[in-house]
Amino acid sequence: MPEYTIVYFNVRGRCESMRMLLADQGLEWKEEVVAFEDWLKGDLKKAAVFGQLPAFKDGSFTMYQSNAILRHLARKHGLYGKTQEEASIIDMVNDGVEDFRVKYLRLIYQNYEDGKLDYIKNLPNELGHFECILARNNGGKGFLVGDQINYVDYNLVDLLRNHEVLAPGCLSDFPLLSAYVTRICSHPKLDAYLSSDTHKSRPINGNGKQ
Repeated sequence: MPEYTIVYFNVRGRCESMRMLLADQGLEWKEEVVAFEDWLKGDLKKAAVFGQLPAFKDGSFTMYQSNAILRHLARKHGLYGKTQEEASIIDMVNDGVEDFRVKYLRLIYQNYEDGKLDYIKNLPNELGHFECILARNNGGKGFLVGDQINYVDYNLVDLLRNHEVLAPGCLSDFPLLSAYVTRICSHPKLDAYLSSDTHKSRPINGNGKQ
């Protein structure tokens, strides 16, 4: 088994999609939890490429950037589509997920009190893109791209679950997305992880807002 280690703060944050991928695929990993006060000392920050966490260790190989880590795992474990065209579409959709995540993180960390109402008001526009993507692939009965789960599915499901906390009921007008989240999260190994105390006790974001 590969010796995987996630190096990150004690939050779900940008690592939860990779944890979901690892759990669903039956892969083991360790956590090196970085205390914020240790991060402020600066040594870890200086050692990190781009001065950011998470870091991900695959044996003696260490890499950074959460989306690059997801793609690394996808290539190793058959989660990158069946053709080059599917891989390209997966990357395209994941770029859309990243755009959506950045808007979410700006709200959480920069404008939560003043911006939450407007953010939620605009949320149907964001969700509609992904509802349409699902609809175009097997009528929305499976995955975002192709006929098997891919890394982008974990990334989107994680982000949608965050939004269900931020704006309960936000998926009620998007039946395909709602069923998609339920379907993916019902995978036995993933369900076991999401039901675990380890997952539940980890905050969604580092500032306590959700």
